[in-house]
Amino acid sequence: MNSSISQIVIAVLGIGGTLAAAVITQRGAERARARELEHTRQLQRDEREYATRQARFEARRTCYAALSAGTRDLANVMQQVLHALESGGMTGELRSDLERARREHRLRHAEAQMVLPDAVATAASTANRHLGDLYGLLKRLDGGTAQRGEDLGVAREGMDKLWDPLWSMRHVMRVDLGITDSR
Repeated sequence: MNSSISQIVIAVLGIGGTLAAAVITQRGAERARARELEHTRQLQRDEREYATRQARFEARRTCYAALSAGTRDLANVMQQVLHALESGGMTGELRSDLERARREHRLRHAEAQMVLPDAVATAASTANRHLGDLYGLLKRLDGGTAQRGEDLGVAREGMDKLWDPLWSMRHVMRVDLGITDSR
């Protein structure tokens, strides 16, 4: 009987081992599929995060380019207005150009305020304040309503001082985009 019990025990163990091997293999495969699925999900999350970062970067870059172009356009038109006031050759077309450049700059500046990080917003606000002050002075000089102490010499000084905040704003934008070092 020992021999038959041994054979039965061996048969039961053999069947149990075969069944256990199938279960273990299946569980291993399920774990591998779960790891693969999680890896795929992680890759998809990483790709979405990368695409989001790239889209934000492109939005900032586009915004910075538009703000910089609008700022420079306004500064250039104000330079022309100053020259015209100095030479006595102010025209209606130049006044119209000044108003157009001011409107476009204000629009671009307002749009940028929704996108700019703090450091860039501070530099842009400083540049905007200088532009606004000089714009007001030029308008008062053109309209003959200059306040005491305001003259073309003060306007020339304001124009000369305007370029530093504009270059500073441009530099901070380039640093934020990773184009240049922050020096």
